[in-house]
Amino acid sequence: MKVGVIAFQGAVSEHMQMIDSLLGKGSGVAVRSAEELERVSAVIIPGGESTTIGKLMRSSGVFRKLKELGDSSFPIWGTCAGMIMLAREGDAQVERTGELLGLMDMRVKRNAFGRQRESFEEELEVAGIGRCHCVFIRAPAVERIYGRCRALAHFGRYIVAAEQGNLLATAFHPELSGDSRFHRYFISKVDKSIFLNR
Repeated sequence: MKVGVIAFQGAVSEHMQMIDSLLGKGSGVAVRSAEELERVSAVIIPGGESTTIGKLMRSSGVFRKLKELGDSSFPIWGTCAGMIMLAREGDAQVERTGELLGLMDMRVKRNAFGRQRESFEEELEVAGIGRCHCVFIRAPAVERIYGRCRALAHFGRYIVAAEQGNLLATAFHPELSGDSRFHRYFISKVDKSIFLNR
């Protein structure tokens, strides 16, 4: 099994190291093209600046291919900026990101908790995982879910983790917490997807 990490920006190496620690060296793969998406069983869209990530995904062909895959049973996990990219809609700041993948039935708010200096860490209860140490860095949040999307964790009035079938989104950064449980949870989605598509 290979898990791709969209490698234009963000904590790419940290995600890859976490995947490698769970599945074996070389299981986390950097993805920068549509062709490289063909060689992985799942994808993580890491944090960073959503406008830049979106622009690079579109110009490389990754955006179109990932949207096609996401509409099937292909597992995709977005952290922070990746959460924004997965959403169907967002606030005025999100609109400046450009076209979103539009795969998850949720409305997101960019910089929901403030700018970089308002970054923080918090202990939160996450459905299906338990109590987690969550690292928020200039984080977005989900204002509203609908359709098949379901909330996994809340902070204040916002949803900060959500799931929809093969799709997972977190406003925080599990790859920076040292806790591999979120990556294990995502890998369980990949295992299920592989089984269903045999």
